[in-house]
Amino acid sequence: MTTSTAPVAAELRGRVAGDVLVAGDAGYDSARRVWNGAVDRSPAVVVRAAGEGDVVHAVRAARERGLPLSVRGGGHDWAGRAVRDGGLVVDLTRLREVTADRYASTLGAQGGATAGGVAAVADRHGLAAVLGTVKAVGAAGLTLGGGYGLLLGKHGLALDNLVDARVVLADGRVAVAGEDEDLLWALRGGGGNFGVVTRATYRAHPLRAMTSGMVLFDLPQARSVLRGYRELTAAAPDELTVMTGFFAGPDGRALLYLLPAWSGNPSRGEQWARRLTSLGRPVSARVGQMSPLEVLGLLDAVVVDGRHTVAANRQLPEVGEEAAEVLVDAAARIPSPHSGVFVHHFHGAAARVPVASTAFALRRPHNLVEVVGTWEAGEDGAAHRAWVERLSADLAPLSLAGGYQNLLAPEETERVRVAYGANASRLFALKRRYDPENAFSAVPTLF
Repeated sequence: MTTSTAPVAAELRGRVAGDVLVAGDAGYDSARRVWNGAVDRSPAVVVRAAGEGDVVHAVRAARERGLPLSVRGGGHDWAGRAVRDGGLVVDLTRLREVTADRYASTLGAQGGATAGGVAAVADRHGLAAVLGTVKAVGAAGLTLGGGYGLLLGKHGLALDNLVDARVVLADGRVAVAGEDEDLLWALRGGGGNFGVVTRATYRAHPLRAMTSGMVLFDLPQARSVLRGYRELTAAAPDELTVMTGFFAGPDGRALLYLLPAWSGNPSRGEQWARRLTSLGRPVSARVGQMSPLEVLGLLDAVVVDGRHTVAANRQLPEVGEEAAEVLVDAAARIPSPHSGVFVHHFHGAAARVPVASTAFALRRPHNLVEVVGTWEAGEDGAAHRAWVERLSADLAPLSLAGGYQNLLAPEETERVRVAYGANASRLFALKRRYDPENAFSAVPTLF
């Protein structure tokens, strides 16, 4: 602990109920780690909050001492924005309480709750939470930037299901987004630029079973299967959202996958499943009835703490012939059994939300392509980074302008600005109102 850090740490220890950690303390090293093992940063102070009051004290201390401020919820942002060298980290990992109101069909979750934690409580009440595609991601962070998921066609993005939130602002005041409609608008897609969400209320949906699973095809079939995927998803009803993409099989060779999620009548779900499997000759096809919680866990095996990761994203109007060729070529060169391409299907209810209704501006049907290069600690990451960069560059001429806030790197500010489109000016005005000194600057920002 440096002499400049000592006063703020001592001051916070006298005020907060949770833990205040600095270098050398037990628990400090684990508190500064995030999902991406390539991130190795040393914050000056970590405040592991035990309640909202601790968050208030931490935010005020960072402002008064001029320390860079960041927030750690689920810790699954690949770029590691949750921790900053020499900064103050507001760690929400102890704030994971989730409650359900079955009669109102809502879920209340503290700011450190994971998507899986929220979904598990929803499942016990016969409800489904609209919170992405993997359990380990922080629910709040996912929601603030967007939240593509497998119920998107029927119920929209995660942010479309955000009802209200308690937010600690940059000056330490606590505001309620919902009562403050401007703040709620900004949170729905504006990312973590406006404050620390200590508790959020999500709309949930009565749903006990879905038709879902995984259909795998070998690479020689990929072009024709992707052609069928494009035609099938163009005609898909709201109840059907289908992911696709590539990952390496046990023998190291790339496989194309289709991951359907049907939330309507089970008999119709079986019909759509048959259509999907008939797009080629599957090497494996396991589709059936499962709970929304089980569906949320289908990709959990690819989210492993400690591996090194680099990511990029592009948003395609559709997976056309040229884009399919680029994707198949990249899949043939996949550098790691842990790397992959994840193509998210944006349509239906999410595409019918008026652009001006939320900060998230891309409301036309499209496919989000998430490119993830992953390797074990100790390996040379150069080939993995080159693979991600090349695929991103090859897709760029075929893509829509901008990008997905939750997957953009901190330096990609121009893509963030373009992504907000006509909503950028309103966001900028609200940023000046709620955070004029830009205390919350660790996230991708146009400010």
